[in-house]
Amino acid sequence: MAKKDAKKVPKKEPEKAPKSDAPPPWTYLAYGAFVLLAAVLVYSFVTVAREGESRRECSALCLSKPNYAGANLKAPAFTLKDMNGKDVSLAAYQGKVVVLNFWASWCAPCREEMPDLGELAHILQPQKDIAIVTVSVDSGPDEVRDLLKTLLREDAPFPVLFDPNGDRIVGPKYGTKQFPETWLIDKRGVIRARFDGQRPWSNPIVVEAIEELRGNDYCPVEIKEGQTTGKAAHFCEDPTGT
Repeated sequence: MAKKDAKKVPKKEPEKAPKSDAPPPWTYLAYGAFVLLAAVLVYSFVTVAREGESRRECSALCLSKPNYAGANLKAPAFTLKDMNGKDVSLAAYQGKVVVLNFWASWCAPCREEMPDLGELAHILQPQKDIAIVTVSVDSGPDEVRDLLKTLLREDAPFPVLFDPNGDRIVGPKYGTKQFPETWLIDKRGVIRARFDGQRPWSNPIVVEAIEELRGNDYCPVEIKEGQTTGKAAHFCEDPTGT
């Protein structure tokens, strides 16, 4: 009997491993490096932007060289008589930046700076949230009225209050020992700077330092007894960034 041909069994192809959708490992490294680089760039950009904003806030103040700068002192309250005998209180200026100037008719630097204060008043007139207030240690209006008209060539464009001899407010509360002396007070009644002696009040840098106080952000610097400290101390060392 003839043998039947053996049935050929087809060879099985080895099973291929299913393809993985996961990216190769090196792509994770590349992605991580990209994310890290992006984070560094964003951080650098934010840091530079903050540095620029802080320099903007601090440059004018630092360039104007106050004898005191800070945010730890509240301006002492007071009520004094003005040229018309009316009571005027510091509290009436709450919500405004106040340029508070102490002076005397017998003080030569006070007389020299008075026209500049008058010019500053006219420069700041459009800013309704800034007020200039002067306090004289003279005995009263009769002692300064003619002098002010001569110096300013007009009636004083700011309130003139009186603390005769500085016995009530100027000396006891503010500790002023020399004239002129000028304090910058922010809208919350916090003393931000003090300038001892005559200053060029209509100078654009000084005007800018005053106008900076209209906002809610302040230069984080402290100046006391010739020492400059705080986060922005380096701005006062190099206010122009050169």
